[in-house]
Amino acid sequence: MDVIDLRSDTVTRPTLAMRAAMAAADVGDDQFGEDPTVNRLQEHVAELLGKEAALWMPTGTMANQVALRIFTRPGDDVVVARESHAMWHETGAAAANAGIQFTEVGGGGTFDAAAFVAAAKPRGHLLYPPTTLVEVEDTHNRAGGVVFPPDAARSICAAARERGIAAYLDGARLFNAAIAGGKTPADLAEPFDLVSIALSKGLGAPGGSVLAGSREAIDAGVRFRRMAGGAMRQVGILAAAGRYALEHHVDRLAEDHANARQIADRLTESRHVVLDPTMVRTNIVVFGLADDAPDAPTVVARARELGVLIIAFGPRVIRAVTHLDVAEAACRRAGSLLLAAIDAGG
Repeated sequence: MDVIDLRSDTVTRPTLAMRAAMAAADVGDDQFGEDPTVNRLQEHVAELLGKEAALWMPTGTMANQVALRIFTRPGDDVVVARESHAMWHETGAAAANAGIQFTEVGGGGTFDAAAFVAAAKPRGHLLYPPTTLVEVEDTHNRAGGVVFPPDAARSICAAARERGIAAYLDGARLFNAAIAGGKTPADLAEPFDLVSIALSKGLGAPGGSVLAGSREAIDAGVRFRRMAGGAMRQVGILAAAGRYALEHHVDRLAEDHANARQIADRLTESRHVVLDPTMVRTNIVVFGLADDAPDAPTVVARARELGVLIIAFGPRVIRAVTHLDVAEAACRRAGSLLLAAIDAGG
């Protein structure tokens, strides 16, 4: 039985062409700034996002943690959307590494400038921790791949600048947002002081993320990356995979979006599924299970038996993610199998 793995877009394997690019990569010692493939990737990403400089990171979580170290100090406050990756999916790293606290605002993966301003705490207050950073996640993972409204992002960043607060874009799936919204990555990155992208999600590289921002911010990031154990040596092998992904796997993200919508449309045929398919704009489908349906762990186990891998996001919430290793036909089949797993005995 062929398994259809929809647990995440991180489960992709390098294509043969990507492997060839990795094998042919020119490498050097990146800690000395001497890996030419890494240097070229960083320059390419900085140009792509309209920033002065960029820095390769082993993982997206490290990129998020380094961003916190650049702009905050222990005891500071960071405003984020509810259920953000930095707060929910990094095992408490922000508290352990940066010593900050989060304030969640908005809903459904987004918030507006008014919500940010209301939540921001001033410096020098007798009781409140100072808000020194606002963070936007685009697309928002737990909200089902929601695209953050660009106008709202610009308003938030403008309000942050007025208050001396930095703005960071966790753009792990920024290219999905750009494709879905008909924008360029630079358009979405422009108002932010610092931006990250992931190369290992929908783009299909085996690892790596990149931070981009001002030269000053990136220089600070070099130190904090080393403190986190992320300074590596001949990583041009991974950088070559990332460059290949940026050159060959961006435009095809639209296929993943269409496949996710196809799965969403199929799932809504069941009265046991709680989902508005029109909200599925990128490659993530997050859906609820009605009270009279089996719970999420049961559905996950049944789906596995049928050859579809998904994950539970809560007692009655499930996530499925499309990617370049799952073709349209497999997604059609997955939708039918998921229905069977949900409706059996429901």
